[in-house]
Amino acid sequence: NNYKTKSYYLYYWNVKSISKLKKELDKWFSLFIRLRHASKPDGIVICYTCNKTAHYKKMHAGHFMSRRHLATRWHEDNVQVQCYRCNIHLSGNIYAYSKLLDLRIEEGTAENLNLLATKTTIKFMRCDYEELIKKYKEKVNVIKADLS
Repeated sequence: NNYKTKSYYLYYWNVKSISKLKKELDKWFSLFIRLRHASKPDGIVICYTCNKTAHYKKMHAGHFMSRRHLATRWHEDNVQVQCYRCNIHLSGNIYAYSKLLDLRIEEGTAENLNLLATKTTIKFMRCDYEELIKKYKEKVNVIKADLS
């Protein structure tokens, strides 16, 4: 019997599964979000919704529209630095988040992200994940080099 399972194929050819690629992209994207506004050289960032300051390693990459919506999961306007309290205890502090998106980026940003997330179906291919991982890995390395 020459039947090979999917897991055998992925293991044999050393290919990452889509879920592993998604997890790796989440890691690099989150790091980029938390680093992009970090102060030099100490890496301090400010919570988008309550203005608390802390080191970027202690903060979260908080999503306005849930991560379950792939159309906005890695959208740079949809994800901002948030403290643990705002992201976890206040479930993203969404009311303040929406008002600040419209104020700081452009009027209608929150509504546009909501429409994009809820009305758009998107399918990522393996190459899309790999391309985005490469993009955000490079951005993170540039920012980290600039911080030190």
